[in-house]
Amino acid sequence: MATKKQTQYGNDSISSLKDEERVRKRPAVIFGSDDLEGCKHAVFEILSNAIDEAREGHGDLIIVTRYEDLSVEVEDFGRGCPVDYNEKEKRYNWELVFCEMYAGGKYGENGENYEYSLGLNGLGACATQYTSEFFDATIHRDGFRYDLHFEKGRNKGGLKKTETDRGRKTGSLFRWKPDKQVFTDINIPAEYYRDVLRRQAVVNQGITFRFRNQVGGKFETEEFCYVGGIKQYVEELVGDNAFTMPIYWEAERRGRDADNRPEMKLKITAAFCFSKQINHTEYYHNSSWLEYGGSPDRAVRLGFTAAFDKFLKENNKYNKTETTRIIYQDIQDSLVIITNCFSTIGCFENQTKKSVNSKFTQEAMTNFFKEQLQIWFIENKQEAERAAEQVLINKRARESAERTRSSMKKNLNAKVDIANRVQKFVDCRTRDAFVRELYIVEGDSALGSVKLSRDAEFQGIMPVRGKILNCLKADYNKIFGSPIITDLIKVLGCGVEIQGKKAKDLSSFDIDSLRWNKIIICTDADVDGFQIRTLILTMLYRLCPTLIRDGYVYIAESPLFEITYKGKTWFAYNEAEKRKILEVDLEGKKPDSIQRSKGLGENDPDMMWMTTMNPETRRLIKVMPEDAERTAHYFDVLLGDALNERKNFIAENGAKYLDMADIS
Repeated sequence: MATKKQTQYGNDSISSLKDEERVRKRPAVIFGSDDLEGCKHAVFEILSNAIDEAREGHGDLIIVTRYEDLSVEVEDFGRGCPVDYNEKEKRYNWELVFCEMYAGGKYGENGENYEYSLGLNGLGACATQYTSEFFDATIHRDGFRYDLHFEKGRNKGGLKKTETDRGRKTGSLFRWKPDKQVFTDINIPAEYYRDVLRRQAVVNQGITFRFRNQVGGKFETEEFCYVGGIKQYVEELVGDNAFTMPIYWEAERRGRDADNRPEMKLKITAAFCFSKQINHTEYYHNSSWLEYGGSPDRAVRLGFTAAFDKFLKENNKYNKTETTRIIYQDIQDSLVIITNCFSTIGCFENQTKKSVNSKFTQEAMTNFFKEQLQIWFIENKQEAERAAEQVLINKRARESAERTRSSMKKNLNAKVDIANRVQKFVDCRTRDAFVRELYIVEGDSALGSVKLSRDAEFQGIMPVRGKILNCLKADYNKIFGSPIITDLIKVLGCGVEIQGKKAKDLSSFDIDSLRWNKIIICTDADVDGFQIRTLILTMLYRLCPTLIRDGYVYIAESPLFEITYKGKTWFAYNEAEKRKILEVDLEGKKPDSIQRSKGLGENDPDMMWMTTMNPETRRLIKVMPEDAERTAHYFDVLLGDALNERKNFIAENGAKYLDMADIS
């Protein structure tokens, strides 16, 4: 084992990142990752500040522009970000906002600047600026226009301040280009902007979000605005498929996460209805979409489940034979609900704001849903009855499906256990029999090559070790005494079409128990390979003929020749294809090489995947149902006990195959 050269780890080994390097070298700490997802979140940080302004009543329009050079622009018509000199801090505010971590206008007590803030931590504007190739800010406030220009986190030219018409509206405009040296991908698709702006329009009632997408030098413009907020969105989602009327609730609560924590004000808003066609859930906090849920998700689960369970029990809706109660899934299967809470104290899991974890938020929301549903059950009795009946239908359907799944799982597990005891069998990951493929290969060498080449998700491998029996000539005792044959039957999983004691411990045939969608015989393209292929087909025909008749059996066609010319490779599967490649593709030019293809065990993984394993490029010969009887006839003639018939066949047809005979 190699040893690493020891270096001196002492006092001089400790260092700190300074200024823009704090984010440029570790962007994932702020943005969650350094890939496209992180780049997207950098955009959301600037958008968040614009949203906070509009929600406080300063402007009702936000414009987001995606330029063809992949730069981004966000413009709001709020009060304008303060950037002039700050007497209290003895620094310019632009330095604090764009160049200082944990600096901003949202740390004040009692929400003096922003009551409910999406941008909380004083990190977003600075971090986005730090990770940009360039970042330009244009701000109008107090009768002045302020301009700033940054490159790779460093200010160029200081603050430019010019007096303007004092009648002009105030606001902030930021344009920047994410830096490819920081993020692995900066090509944020237009669909991301549409999705984010639509979501923000839903939870910021009455604010218009305009999206401008530059395509071919021109701008395609879309607007998103929900005057009716989350209730309008629920109505849009369900359309005519609701069987209860969409309901909107809101309430305000005050409380603490702990005795030593400050009191927060929590505004709860929710809209929901029930539908037989769809189910849909979205949670927001301070208008940030909670992709990972957290406290609001737990509150909905607890509140709805407790309220509906109580209603079902009090109204004797459960059958006397039912021993289990509903779970949230039974409600969720027909529920469309959107929640958006606002709190005066930030309780996001981290800077990406995809989850909220707050004890008080969860408890307050849980009680809120219990209370509101109790009132809804009384005031909307018919709708409540319909919803409760649907919840019970969902419950009983789920339990029936679980019983079926459990039974099938037991059967499948039993088969998997048997297969796993088969020597050298290599299973695939998926348990979906509709996509699984079994490659039957000859020997350990081919096993190794195919194993390296396959897609382990859906392609399994069963090696045939040694010479397989001729199942047309051998009796059943000999056939089922062969480990090669019995192992293969166990791996197939469907049993054999032989009744009684002759089948020994192998189960009777059941096509529904077949564990594979395709059974692919994969042997070398030589005489020995053809013989093994024929013996395997013979075995399947005698023991499981339905597999052939129903079209489950395939032959993997291996190329005979590998032809190379000027770095390009062609594969020919027969002499005719070889001639076509030489005459048509190469136009008669002399190839660099023509090689007989190697055995499967000698192929490199890339070639094996391309020619034999890849569903897009491989060639499979399906053993067609109508060929089964004809195939059986030739099996009988060539491999059976009818010696005279075999002699006659050879006498009539042998001359056709003289060029394949080994007469050395």
